[in-house]
Amino acid sequence: MHALQPKHSKISKKDEESLLKGLNVSKTQLPKIRKEDAALPENCETGDIIKIERKEEDSFIYYRVVI
Repeated sequence: MHALQPKHSKISKKDEESLLKGLNVSKTQLPKIRKEDAALPENCETGDIIKIERKEEDSFIYYRVVI
């Protein structure tokens, strides 16, 4: 991982359910990220939700679904 690359991590199925319920969205409504993306952890499969954490003043967290 490059020093400027934000941290990408796979969230658990339990956290996935609470995230989708909390945001009131379905998995299909989340932005997509390709399975071939070099930033993804090695154990990612299609349909997994990835948490992307940026280290900035206002720590932003983004979520993407692997396609």
